[in-house]
Amino acid sequence: MNQYETVFILTPVLSEAQMKEAVKDYEKFIKADGGKIVSTEDWGLRKLAYPIQKKSNGFYNLFEFQANPSLIADLELQFKRDERVIRFLTVKMDKFHVEYAVKRRDRLKNPKPAKA
Repeated sequence: MNQYETVFILTPVLSEAQMKEAVKDYEKFIKADGGKIVSTEDWGLRKLAYPIQKKSNGFYNLFEFQANPSLIADLELQFKRDERVIRFLTVKMDKFHVEYAVKRRDRLKNPKPAKA
Protein backbone atom coordinates (compact mmCIF):
# COMPACT_ATOMS: atom_id res chain seq x y z
CA MET A 1 0.00 0.00 0.00
CA ASN A 2 1.13 3.51 -0.80
CA GLN A 3 0.25 6.66 1.04
CA TYR A 4 -1.54 9.43 -0.85
CA GLU A 5 -2.73 12.95 -0.23
CA THR A 6 -5.80 14.33 -1.98
CA VAL A 7 -7.06 17.88 -1.90
CA PHE A 8 -10.48 18.42 -3.41
CA ILE A 9 -12.60 21.52 -3.69
CA LEU A 10 -16.38 21.32 -3.39
CA THR A 11 -18.71 23.83 -4.97
CA PRO A 12 -19.70 26.72 -2.67
CA VAL A 13 -23.42 26.34 -3.44
CA LEU A 14 -23.57 23.35 -1.06
CA SER A 15 -24.84 23.79 2.47
CA GLU A 16 -22.58 22.86 5.37
CA ALA A 17 -24.48 19.56 5.80
CA GLN A 18 -24.23 18.72 2.10
CA MET A 19 -20.50 19.45 2.16
CA LYS A 20 -19.98 17.15 5.14
CA GLU A 21 -22.08 14.45 3.46
CA ALA A 22 -19.88 14.65 0.33
CA VAL A 23 -16.74 14.30 2.47
CA LYS A 24 -18.24 11.28 4.26
CA ASP A 25 -19.11 9.73 0.88
CA TYR A 26 -15.47 9.93 -0.21
CA GLU A 27 -14.23 8.56 3.11
CA LYS A 28 -16.58 5.59 2.68
CA PHE A 29 -15.43 5.14 -0.92
CA ILE A 30 -11.78 4.91 0.16
CA LYS A 31 -12.54 2.55 3.05
CA ALA A 32 -14.82 0.34 0.93
CA ASP A 33 -11.96 -0.40 -1.45
CA GLY A 34 -9.58 -1.42 1.34
CA GLY A 35 -8.01 1.99 1.90
CA LYS A 36 -7.21 3.43 5.30
CA ILE A 37 -7.79 7.08 6.16
CA VAL A 38 -4.77 8.53 7.98
CA SER A 39 -6.15 12.03 8.50
CA THR A 40 -8.73 14.44 7.16
CA GLU A 41 -8.75 18.21 7.33
CA ASP A 42 -11.58 20.60 6.55
CA TRP A 43 -10.01 23.86 5.43
CA GLY A 44 -13.41 25.49 5.08
CA LEU A 45 -14.69 27.97 2.52
CA ARG A 46 -11.76 29.70 0.81
CA LYS A 47 -11.29 32.00 -2.11
CA LEU A 48 -10.04 30.33 -5.29
CA ALA A 49 -6.90 31.65 -6.98
CA TYR A 50 -8.95 32.09 -10.16
CA PRO A 51 -12.62 31.52 -11.05
CA ILE A 52 -13.62 27.93 -11.82
CA GLN A 53 -17.04 27.34 -13.40
CA LYS A 54 -17.82 31.02 -12.62
CA LYS A 55 -17.26 30.40 -8.90
CA SER A 56 -14.70 32.29 -6.85
CA ASN A 57 -14.97 30.27 -3.58
CA GLY A 58 -14.96 26.60 -2.65
CA PHE A 59 -14.90 24.20 0.29
CA TYR A 60 -11.38 22.79 0.57
CA ASN A 61 -10.80 19.33 2.02
CA LEU A 62 -7.62 17.31 2.50
CA PHE A 63 -7.41 13.52 2.86
CA GLU A 64 -4.32 11.54 3.70
CA PHE A 65 -4.86 7.85 3.15
CA GLN A 66 -3.19 4.54 2.43
CA ALA A 67 -4.46 2.57 -0.53
CA ASN A 68 -3.54 0.33 -3.40
CA PRO A 69 -2.63 2.22 -6.59
CA SER A 70 -5.70 0.86 -8.38
CA LEU A 71 -7.96 2.87 -6.05
CA ILE A 72 -6.58 6.20 -7.25
CA ALA A 73 -7.95 5.88 -10.79
CA ASP A 74 -11.37 4.92 -9.40
CA LEU A 75 -11.30 7.79 -6.88
CA GLU A 76 -10.38 10.32 -9.56
CA LEU A 77 -13.13 8.97 -11.82
CA GLN A 78 -15.58 9.52 -8.95
CA PHE A 79 -14.34 13.11 -8.57
CA LYS A 80 -14.76 13.75 -12.30
CA ARG A 81 -18.33 12.38 -12.30
CA ASP A 82 -19.39 14.27 -9.17
CA GLU A 83 -20.85 17.72 -9.91
CA ARG A 84 -20.11 18.80 -6.33
CA VAL A 85 -16.33 18.58 -6.94
CA ILE A 86 -14.88 21.46 -8.95
CA ARG A 87 -11.16 20.54 -8.61
CA PHE A 88 -9.04 17.78 -7.14
CA LEU A 89 -5.41 16.72 -6.95
CA THR A 90 -3.99 13.44 -5.68
CA VAL A 91 -0.28 12.92 -5.05
CA LYS A 92 1.66 9.87 -3.92
CA MET A 93 3.59 10.67 -0.76
CA ASP A 94 7.24 9.62 -0.49
CA LYS A 95 8.89 8.98 2.89
CA PHE A 96 9.93 12.63 3.27
CA HIS A 97 6.42 13.85 2.51
CA VAL A 98 4.95 11.39 5.06
CA GLU A 99 7.48 12.54 7.68
CA TYR A 100 6.65 16.20 7.01
CA ALA A 101 2.89 15.48 7.19
CA VAL A 102 3.29 13.80 10.61
CA LYS A 103 5.26 16.81 11.93
CA ARG A 104 2.69 19.19 10.47
CA ARG A 105 -0.22 17.35 12.14
CA ASP A 106 1.64 17.33 15.48
CA ARG A 107 2.33 21.05 15.16
CA LEU A 108 -1.35 21.72 14.45
CA LYS A 109 -2.44 19.66 17.48
CA ASN A 110 0.15 21.17 19.83
CA PRO A 111 0.87 24.73 18.74
CA LYS A 112 3.84 26.42 20.41
CA PRO A 113 2.95 29.29 22.73
CA ALA A 114 3.73 32.72 21.31
CA LYS A 115 6.86 34.37 22.62
CA ALA A 116 6.38 37.67 24.39
